[in-house]
Amino acid sequence: MAAKSRIVFVGCVEEGKACLGEILDAGGNVIAILTFTDELAQKTSGAVRFEDLAEAHNISLHKVRSTNTPEAVSLLRQMQPDVIFVIGWTRLVSSDVLAIPKLGCIGMHASRLPKYRGRAPVNWAIINNEEISANTMLLLDEGVDTGDILLQKVFPISLADTCKTVYEKVATAGREMIREIMPFLDSGQLPRKPQQHDQATIMPKRTPEDGRIDWNKSAFELFNWIRALTHPYPGAFAFLKEKKIIVWQAHPAHFSDNIERAGAGAKLRPGEVVSVSDGITVSTGCDELLTLRRMNYVGENEISWHEFLSHSQLSVGDILG
Repeated sequence: MAAKSRIVFVGCVEEGKACLGEILDAGGNVIAILTFTDELAQKTSGAVRFEDLAEAHNISLHKVRSTNTPEAVSLLRQMQPDVIFVIGWTRLVSSDVLAIPKLGCIGMHASRLPKYRGRAPVNWAIINNEEISANTMLLLDEGVDTGDILLQKVFPISLADTCKTVYEKVATAGREMIREIMPFLDSGQLPRKPQQHDQATIMPKRTPEDGRIDWNKSAFELFNWIRALTHPYPGAFAFLKEKKIIVWQAHPAHFSDNIERAGAGAKLRPGEVVSVSDGITVSTGCDELLTLRRMNYVGENEISWHEFLSHSQLSVGDILG
């Protein structure tokens, strides 16, 4: 019987920890775990601890600032891994690290590669109204999401999805791919195929300030915008009288913006509050309306639109900037 592949796992967030759990449940021979130092973990959104898995399975745990320091590279070489899983890690790995394992370094990217390489693939897929996305397991190389594909699990994105529920689908696909790849590791033959680089799209990094709502967009575009940036992200935002409002949930209204403001003789302006009777309904571009359902002022708790009205000065005719 062939010896089981020697596995080193590198990760710092829940996505990685779930995949490590699958590797262990499948009987994987994990010889070490690398994760962030406590100081870095405190500064990293979504960071989790790995002590429980390390102790339960008697695996050495190493806390590092990066896999790419001379000390970390030397440590990994001493371990002589057959494969290094790098999942839920917020750093690129260096060519020195990539060259260490016999079978290579395996990572995951939450898109249908080669589409949506780069940052925030889940957010961009929802913003762009993609109906299908995927999680892809790939061999890491010196590029960004350019390595050979090992496995890919496709799933639908429905209009009921948000970034949170799409990430749940990504996680499920990731666990499925872990179970599928394990027999290939022990055989030493990975099911790799090159990406079609001419079909690649590369997405830029997003920051919280990129969440500003542009009321000139259509109601459906803004619906996608808000559900792409809701929890666990900082949320889409607008301003009311210079106070910042975070919008967590909204949907296109079921009636058309073909009315004029009472007595004004002019079309509604993008961002103008039209109604506060069943949600906070706001005029958007393309002569459409968007109804806001859940929001809050910065620094306050998320509440329903009705609760928001009860302690804000928002009223019909106000403009959300």
